[in-house]
Amino acid sequence: MAHSAFYYPTYEKADKKKPSTQKLQKRYVEELAEDVEELANALIKLGVKVHRPIPLSKLTTFKTPYWEATGIPALNVRDQAIIMGNEIVETPPQVRARYFENDLLKPIFYEYFKGGSNWTSMPRPIMSDRSFDTSYVSGQETPAIQEIVYSQETSEFDVGFEMMIDAAQFIRFGKDILVNVATENHELGLQWFQRHLGDKFRFHRLYRFADNHIDSLILPLRPGTLLLRNPSIVDKLPKALQKWDKIYAPEPQDNIFPSYEDEDLILTSKFIDLNVLSVDEETVIVNSLFPELIKTLEKNGFTTVPVRHRHRRLFGGGFHCFTLDTVREGSALEDYFS
Repeated sequence: MAHSAFYYPTYEKADKKKPSTQKLQKRYVEELAEDVEELANALIKLGVKVHRPIPLSKLTTFKTPYWEATGIPALNVRDQAIIMGNEIVETPPQVRARYFENDLLKPIFYEYFKGGSNWTSMPRPIMSDRSFDTSYVSGQETPAIQEIVYSQETSEFDVGFEMMIDAAQFIRFGKDILVNVATENHELGLQWFQRHLGDKFRFHRLYRFADNHIDSLILPLRPGTLLLRNPSIVDKLPKALQKWDKIYAPEPQDNIFPSYEDEDLILTSKFIDLNVLSVDEETVIVNSLFPELIKTLEKNGFTTVPVRHRHRRLFGGGFHCFTLDTVREGSALEDYFS
C-alpha cells in the first residue's frame, strides 16, 4: 500500500524498523539558512518583531517506549502550533520525527504565557503503526511526496486511530476556522477543537480538501480577498467565502525551481510558492523566484516584498509555513461570515 510520508514513518524493511533520515547536500542547507535570514530581515524592516526557535545543532535520535526516530529542526513552525485568540494550542504531530519539535519553541511560548496568554497542548499520540488512518492515500499512485510502507504491525500499545492533525490544516478567518479533514486522525483533532473552543469559534470541515496542509491551496490575503490555486476550489468553500474576491495564481513553470539529483527527495508540489505571507492588508511577502505571481498580486493592488526561497520543494514549506504570527494589530475577533 502507498502511504503519505506526512503521516507515516519510513520503513527500510518489512521486519526491521529503523529511524529514517534523508541526507541533504551541505549546499542546500547553507542556501536555506541564507534565505531564512533574508526572510527574517525583511520582516524586521517591515516593523515585525521576529522570534527565533532554539537552533538544533545536530540531528538527535530519540526513543519513546513504542518507536525510535531522528528529530529535525523547527523550520515549518506553523505546522504544530496555532494561535486562537489569546491561546497557544500545540497540535499533536503526524510525523514521529517531529514529536519533540515544539520544544524548540518553548522559550517563546513561555514568554507569552508569562505575559498572560493561555497555553494548551492537545493529547500526545502513542503513534503505534495502527494509530495512522492511511485510507485516503491507499491505492493511489505514489507521487514523490509519498513512500511505500510494507505493513502496519499490531502492538500491545494499539489504541486505534489517534488524534493527529497539523495546525497548517487550519485557515483562520476571525471567528471562523476552515479545517481540512482527510483522515480519522484529523476528524478526532477537529472534534477536540470543537469541544475545547467551539464556544468562541466556528469550525468548518473541508472534507478531503487535500491530503494534509491547505495553505498552498487557499490563503486569505486581506478581508474580502482570497488567493486560490484554481477555480475548482471555490465550490468546496463555505458560501460566505465564495462571495469574496478571488485571485488565481499563475501556473508555476518548472524552470523556476532548481534541478536536483535523483536521490534528492522532493516534498512539495510545484504550487508551494502560493504559500505567501500577508503582513498586513496591503503587503505580501512572496518568493522572488516566482515573478509571475508577484505581477499578479501587484495587478490586484498589493504591495509585494520579494524574498528569495530556493529550496522550498526540498524543505517542504514556504513563507506561511516558516512563520507563526503570534500577535497582529487589532483586538476584536472579527465575524467575516455573517
